[in-house]
Amino acid sequence: MTPQPIRLASTVSEKVWGSPETEPWYQNPERRQIGEVWFPASDAVGILVKFLFTAESLSVQVHPDDEYARRHHGSRGKTEIWHILRAEPDAKVAVGLRETVTSERLRAAALSGEIMELLNWMPARAGDTFSVPAGAVHAIGAGLTLCEIQQHSDVTYRLYDYGRPRELHLDHALAVAIPGPFDARTTLPFECPYFRAESLPVHGSVNVSSPARNTIYIVIEGEGSIAGEHFKAGDAWEFPEGAAPFEIVSGGARLLIASRPR
Repeated sequence: MTPQPIRLASTVSEKVWGSPETEPWYQNPERRQIGEVWFPASDAVGILVKFLFTAESLSVQVHPDDEYARRHHGSRGKTEIWHILRAEPDAKVAVGLRETVTSERLRAAALSGEIMELLNWMPARAGDTFSVPAGAVHAIGAGLTLCEIQQHSDVTYRLYDYGRPRELHLDHALAVAIPGPFDARTTLPFECPYFRAESLPVHGSVNVSSPARNTIYIVIEGEGSIAGEHFKAGDAWEFPEGAAPFEIVSGGARLLIASRPR
């Protein structure tokens, strides 16, 4: 039997830094502080796709690589990319530090708040893409909507959290952090050892061949149909390896496509 595409169900989380401004990607008539909308896919993909909505800054954090995460948590590590969908004029993100520092100074900066000055803050605009490998110290500022494509892992170590009453994980964070600069700006298509991501504009119709690997299609703009099913911004599908060829039709839409690397 030919494998069939699956419309991915979403899982919604409210966050202290979340935003009520979630439309058109997520309908939010109650104006809840939505921080994350997850689209869990099958293990065959090994990728997690999220939408993030920020009214306040997220914590300063870092993720482990596969080896460290497996040893300490029985988990995958976490490398990710951020594709910016909407940004307030002063919105910014940070990936890496402005200079190389010792582990001792990074710990002291995390405890004092000086880490905010050590971070390499960059303006973020709609259409920008940032690469965040395991080990890169990073933070997401306020006023952003973004699509995050990552290894399917939820291991995060917080270094600084603006005085919020949440646990920090300094020992783990300092054990894995790259204590220096990192060039995070990138473009689509993007490929790393864990996933590939690309952008697909649709104006009219696009014929897609049978997938060679399980692939996620995320609608970030517009509406139309995919394999005969209606889509709108905020929808996502997983097309299994060997699914029948299909057509995407729209008068104007853009999708992100994520899969294991080729």
